[in-house]
Amino acid sequence: MPRLIKFQRFWAIALITAFAVLSGLPGWAQTAPASSPAASTPVPEASSEGLFFADVVVRGQPIFQIGGLTNLTAAERARIINRRIGSILAQSEIERSVRVRVNSTRSVATLQVNNRVLMTITQQDAQDFNLPVEILAQQWADELTEAFDQPPLAIDVGQRLYSTMRQFLRDAIDQLPALIGALLVIALTWAFAASMRRVVLAGAGRWEIDHNSKVLVSRLGYGAVWVLGTIVALGVLGLDFAALFGTLGLTSVAIGFSLRDVLSNYFSGIILLASRPFRLGDQIVIKEYEGTVTQIQLRATRIKTYDGRTVYIPNQEVFNASIVNNTMVKIRRSEITIGIDYEADIQTAQRIIEDVLRHTEGVEADPLPEVLVWELGANAVKLQVRIWVSSRRQLFLESTSRAAIAIKEALQAAGIPMLTEIYTIRLQDQPSDLPHRHLVDSKDSKSFAQSDATHSSNGISID
Repeated sequence: MPRLIKFQRFWAIALITAFAVLSGLPGWAQTAPASSPAASTPVPEASSEGLFFADVVVRGQPIFQIGGLTNLTAAERARIINRRIGSILAQSEIERSVRVRVNSTRSVATLQVNNRVLMTITQQDAQDFNLPVEILAQQWADELTEAFDQPPLAIDVGQRLYSTMRQFLRDAIDQLPALIGALLVIALTWAFAASMRRVVLAGAGRWEIDHNSKVLVSRLGYGAVWVLGTIVALGVLGLDFAALFGTLGLTSVAIGFSLRDVLSNYFSGIILLASRPFRLGDQIVIKEYEGTVTQIQLRATRIKTYDGRTVYIPNQEVFNASIVNNTMVKIRRSEITIGIDYEADIQTAQRIIEDVLRHTEGVEADPLPEVLVWELGANAVKLQVRIWVSSRRQLFLESTSRAAIAIKEALQAAGIPMLTEIYTIRLQDQPSDLPHRHLVDSKDSKSFAQSDATHSSNGISID
């Protein structure tokens, strides 16, 4: 068994060696040096089966394609040529100009670099590309020379970077005064913008807005300073302001058109903050909404209604609407209407009401309460009592309620009857054979006159 394994290994090594020797023979034939056009360079015979092509490569880039020969496939031939090209490129001190050597007697040409043969152009190559041998050889020589002259990618990138940096440094030196001026403007802009942000934030503290809106206002001021400073710095560097403003104009038009509603709310918010028609905590009426202002943003105003709802109203609507501020001043007028009998002394009733209001909690002494004859009704004299109380809604309602209770109790204590819209029905028995009489409603007296009713065994009915 061990002898069989050794025998198999021997034959495997022998076959590999034979294959390597046979594969190297075409290469040896291709690498034979040609010292002159008359040198005895073996001429490959033209192949009638050259159907496939392979790339000749310089630094990983395909330059042109070659076909196969009788004793070489296209891939094998290209591999040999590429190995020679790599050997030449590895030598940095030699000249890499490709020369053409034509052997007219054999109708072949060789491409050489420093008398080293790179490849041989045969009639098969000429037939493959439909060109004479001399023209095809010169074309390939030019392409190889151009590829050899191009530096590697790393060197090319380095040269481009070096050239760019060198030009940049030259421009920087030429523009050094302008650069210093622009840097100075940027430094001043930074300092001024930082100061502006602090000043605006401190100034916004006196406004009745929330913290987020204060921060937003300060950032808007900070950004505005930076925009102005950047424009000045670009002008120092020699920027054309006409082109800049033209670009900014078109940009602002596009932005304004797409964000017109949002910007309208923000600008309305800024105007509201400047004019200050209301503040945080004010009780206002905007359209159908009435409540207390709880937040003023640049985009919207938040109101908490008296029934506990929260309403956000865009500032554009707030700006365009009529605003009623009930708490702009500390006090406002409240009115109470009462009716007294025609038989009562009006002046006595007025004096009693005025006296009791002087001691009612929540009723302001200045301006003085007023008691006016408001209407002479059919069955009562209507008095309108005008008092001044706190403008805050809860205090307004409580003070008005206390005043109404005090007036009622004082008039009742003085024996002055207070008439109200009470309807009285009087019924009496009538003979059953009399026609029915309808109930009469007097709109002026707001009371029913005497009416007849029909009595029957079933009860009393009113017509």
